[in-house]
Amino acid sequence: MKLDMQTERLRLTPLVDADIDLSLEMFTDPEVIEYVCDLMTEDEIRREMSIWTKRGGNGCIGIWCVSDRNTGEKYGSAILLPMPIDEDDTDYDLVVPEMMPDGDVEIGFSLKRSAWGKGYATEACRRLLRFAFQEIPLLEVVATFEDENVVSKRVLEKAGLIDRGRMHCYGEDNPSYRITRDEWRILQQSTQSEV
Repeated sequence: MKLDMQTERLRLTPLVDADIDLSLEMFTDPEVIEYVCDLMTEDEIRREMSIWTKRGGNGCIGIWCVSDRNTGEKYGSAILLPMPIDEDDTDYDLVVPEMMPDGDVEIGFSLKRSAWGKGYATEACRRLLRFAFQEIPLLEVVATFEDENVVSKRVLEKAGLIDRGRMHCYGEDNPSYRITRDEWRILQQSTQSEV
């Protein structure tokens, strides 16, 4: 299975230790992590890299580095990870090399500031959805965001996820956005017929 993916403008590659530069830039920027986590120190980020680079489901579950397809500039990250229910963060014990998670799989993204407003998050999400529904056995992908995060809401809607009300995740009541494999296929067919 090919875990390196491309879009018209982007390349998505499994996050590796060498992507520490991107992690340092993103997780020390208060605007970038406003809806993601607390600010982190360089030492905390270096300690977390070995966890963030874990992959599950034969590599299909994890974090991808999102970069410019031509220049290689790193823009951010995109994820397919187990959706936390009562915890306030991903349970990386559920990211097991040979197994797909039993529960919901979450799609998400985070971009450094210089990459905002260019459509990269939507492009990366659409590519991960294609991967999830064409190349691996996922039947549904879920997403959430904080109510105030209208940018993430727009990205998820543009990528095709559907508002399904609210759900308990990350230890609280949050918006629930989902798309099933069948809904995704119908969306692809309607997009193709418009071209």
